[in-house]
Amino acid sequence: MANCSDVTHKRWSYRLIFFTLSILSVSIVIYNISRNVLVFVRQFRPAAYFNGIAKQDLANVDVGSVVDTDKYPPRGGMTLELCAGIVDKDTSLEDIARVEVLEECGYVVPISSLKHIVTFRSGMGVCGDRQSLFYVEVTDAMKQSTGGGNADEGELIEVVEMTVSETREYIQRKDVSSTEIGRASCRERV
Repeated sequence: MANCSDVTHKRWSYRLIFFTLSILSVSIVIYNISRNVLVFVRQFRPAAYFNGIAKQDLANVDVGSVVDTDKYPPRGGMTLELCAGIVDKDTSLEDIARVEVLEECGYVVPISSLKHIVTFRSGMGVCGDRQSLFYVEVTDAMKQSTGGGNADEGELIEVVEMTVSETREYIQRKDVSSTEIGRASCRERV
């Protein structure tokens, strides 16, 4: 068993180039009570795409290189996630969560309906971000737009609805292209 007090003796310098600045963020579990579905977002994530490229093909990748999208179609970078966003404004976490629910999923929710669940660290191997998780119930009447993200920020988001049983089936897969949902899968199996 490792002794945490010995951590200073471990050589960490080779990993320093992989660390990034920590970013605060929010994520929101959205439950539509009109139709008993959970609301997720599917979007392209460059890091997921890049890490799906075979190691031997990465050996020749350089800045400005073009990826063979016939061999590695863009769907390899699509992830299914909770609605989420970074804390990039001087306002409350609840207000940021409210704006993300509207931008990404199209629901207008009052701040008072957002319930803070927990704040935790994510991305531990790279940045140790702090993320605050919220829960909100919505109805079809609260849907004011199709969502889809903020085009000015380069977001292209598809809203995905799944029943609780569909969500359970999804997280029981051995490999899921998800972040928070993948962590839920780990907890579900324990």
